[in-house]
Amino acid sequence: MSTVDVELSRATEQLAAAGIDSARSDAEWLLVALSGVDRGRLLMMDALDDAARTAYRAAVTRRAQRIPLQHIIGTAAFGPAELAVGPGVFTPRPETEFLAEWACGAAGRIDGPASVVDLCSGSGALAIAIATMLPTARVRAVERSPVALEWLRGNVDRAAGSVRARVSVVAADVTDADRMRASIPTGSIDVVVANPPYVPDGAAVAPEVAHDPAEAVFAGADGMSVITPMLTVIAGMLRPGGVVGLEHDDSTSDAVVAAMSVTGAFVDVRAHRDLAGRPRFVTARRGPAGPLRSA
Repeated sequence: MSTVDVELSRATEQLAAAGIDSARSDAEWLLVALSGVDRGRLLMMDALDDAARTAYRAAVTRRAQRIPLQHIIGTAAFGPAELAVGPGVFTPRPETEFLAEWACGAAGRIDGPASVVDLCSGSGALAIAIATMLPTARVRAVERSPVALEWLRGNVDRAAGSVRARVSVVAADVTDADRMRASIPTGSIDVVVANPPYVPDGAAVAPEVAHDPAEAVFAGADGMSVITPMLTVIAGMLRPGGVVGLEHDDSTSDAVVAAMSVTGAFVDVRAHRDLAGRPRFVTARRGPAGPLRSA
């Protein structure tokens, strides 16, 4: 037998030595997943028996190898949603919750039920969170990866009935203008959100990112190979006055603003920072319908 506080201290030291900043938190979440006990009650647990201690130490060792915490416990929290994640789908990050909050604020100002599209949906984090926070919104989640689509459809199927009924999945490449136009009628959408691949090729990333699909992370030498062609697609689906929010790399905020502006389709283009002051996403409003310039 081994006491819980001893095991947590041991796990925290092991994870910290592996370079994990959130060592204590991760140690606790691994034990929560193993035991089913609420995190706030961990230290009230009885001592771990030999089988539980062996299982816990194995999970800690996997995390020390920089396997994402979410892959080990099998879920990722995102706003009000809890999503199944694992190999083949991008693990949603807490920072993207700022984009979800912005989208809900924008959609909440619309008279009647909002029509929302989540591009590059992956696990469905944005789509499901928005549908959960906005009880009348109808959301389309667009994803092209066959593996990610399996995770996406599974997460939608597991969502609460009131959410599941309002989220539809579209299998499509967001840069394919013809396919997207066939799937989503022109000028029919109030709000578009996207957390697309945006990291420039060769950029230094955390070891955990190696467990995300490369196609969901990297986007050419400048990080813009998905965002730039997406803009024409977004302009086509938005109604005049509709809005878009695009997450981007720390280094590409100015490039996204410039790409949006040059199309002539968007007005009120604004860059947003997160609570840490890092460039996080760009928003814009669809101007009057008219011919688009090349982005």
